[in-house]
Amino acid sequence: MDLPAKAKNISVILQKPKYAGNIGAAARAAKNMGMSNLVVAGSAKYDQEEIKKRSTHLAADVVEKIKYVDDISAALDKFSFIVGTTARKGAARGPFFTPRTIAEKITVVSQNNKVALLFGPEDTGLTNDELRYCHAVVVIPSSRKFSSLNLSHAVMIMCYEIFLASLPAGTEMPPKLARSSEMEDMYEQIKTVLTKIGFLNPQNPDYWMTHIRRFFNRTSLLARDVKIIRGICRQIQWYNNQKNT
Repeated sequence: MDLPAKAKNISVILQKPKYAGNIGAAARAAKNMGMSNLVVAGSAKYDQEEIKKRSTHLAADVVEKIKYVDDISAALDKFSFIVGTTARKGAARGPFFTPRTIAEKITVVSQNNKVALLFGPEDTGLTNDELRYCHAVVVIPSSRKFSSLNLSHAVMIMCYEIFLASLPAGTEMPPKLARSSEMEDMYEQIKTVLTKIGFLNPQNPDYWMTHIRRFFNRTSLLARDVKIIRGICRQIQWYNNQKNT
């Protein structure tokens, strides 16, 4: 069973991978599951020959069009649904999903939106700050005795589950979701307004902003939803300015 055209809307994002070989192996894993979009974020330079060697010649087309960007925000700004992966659980990092539970949503969302599968460095994984970009966080079930997965294995598992969850023809197309850049602009505006009216502690506004992000990530905001929320923020700011003049 091949993925339908929605596969072109799904990208594997590798945040600061340590080894060129893992980039090649991730490209091969993606190609195995019918995906061909790979983005590498970070300023490091990688041995292209090692990447090609680990990807094998059959995934050469994926390797040739790998997009390299300097930072995570540039890697994610065009995506409307971002799924992060982590092996470390904590109150500030969830809520968590398994690959299988999130795969069905990804296949639906990807019909009409760009989806990013975000993977962190091999040794540390994604930080809390990096996970804030994510609309969902995945933990891949594994043995407690040895829970660490190779980067390419994690990529393969995620892509495999999405491959299996491919939707039947005729499923209703979902509406366009807000892009990551639109969401980040909205969060900045919310933080500014809530700090100004005294709801957020100006010494540590990001603490409560993490909870606000989680609140909005429980649903999938459309671009028009973001415009409404930003309009409300502008009106609150205007009213506050009028009140204080």
